[in-house]
Amino acid sequence: MQKRLEGKTAIVTGGAGGIGSWVARLYAEHGAKVIVADTGADVEGRTGLDPSRVNAVVDAIAADGGEAVAAIGDVSEMDVAEGLVRTAIERWGKLDILCCAHGILRERMIFNMTEDEWDGSIRSHLKGCFAPTKFAAIHWRQERQGGRLIYFTSDAGISGSSGQPNYSAAHAGKLGLMRANARGLARYGVTCNCIAPGASTRMTDRGRGLDREGPPPSESAAGTARDPRNVAPIALWLASDEGGAANGRIFGARGHSVTLYSEPERERTLRFPEPFIDIDELFALWPQTLGAEPLERTQAWT
Repeated sequence: MQKRLEGKTAIVTGGAGGIGSWVARLYAEHGAKVIVADTGADVEGRTGLDPSRVNAVVDAIAADGGEAVAAIGDVSEMDVAEGLVRTAIERWGKLDILCCAHGILRERMIFNMTEDEWDGSIRSHLKGCFAPTKFAAIHWRQERQGGRLIYFTSDAGISGSSGQPNYSAAHAGKLGLMRANARGLARYGVTCNCIAPGASTRMTDRGRGLDREGPPPSESAAGTARDPRNVAPIALWLASDEGGAANGRIFGARGHSVTLYSEPERERTLRFPEPFIDIDELFALWPQTLGAEPLERTQAWT
């Protein structure tokens, strides 16, 4: 087997999670030295720090002959995020890959959502990507040796999820952050892409329609199309030298497939000759122009 990340160093946030742990292990299997970063907390991010799950991933990597270190902390805190990058540089002399696979879930309909549920999700997902990216980008800008940024988004961020407006907004925000990074850091040889995964994890164990009396689906996902391990290969490709061919793109990974998403495009345009749009003319022209085809996105609401 050719080792695709030989000599590289990586930070994987959420590295103790269902998907993040497999990403960290695959990176190490392919030669990367890995910082496994996580809080070890529950899926809502409320149980504080628990090093046991993080250390278990590090131990598994070591047992397979790889090299990894544990980092316990909340990556949305600026000093923790800076410490991750500093650890990589001080220990191995550089940082090549930052893969942000962390996150929490605090679902609620918008009319029932509390400020804490909103702020916690936005902080974990969105600030939790900004903070380590900032310090990784400082290093990459100084060294000008390139780098790989990989964020995990969600179908909720692409299409929206009615019971997860905070989660949806945070993941949609990652898409904007990803595109900004792709533009701003390309001159330093840095790429930034997003992965929208589909797998059985602790987060999907809370989904609607599940048998609450039976075992969580994630416990029987191994070896099936819902195995989180199936998501890791695209994260490896994006982290590799070959992965530099992609920048600012969204990839899907579920089952035994990898998908490339199309990018947003202007669909229809109505132009007016005057600087200020005439309201009556707007209403008159609407049915045969912007309103010529249905605007309702029923697919996203099913």
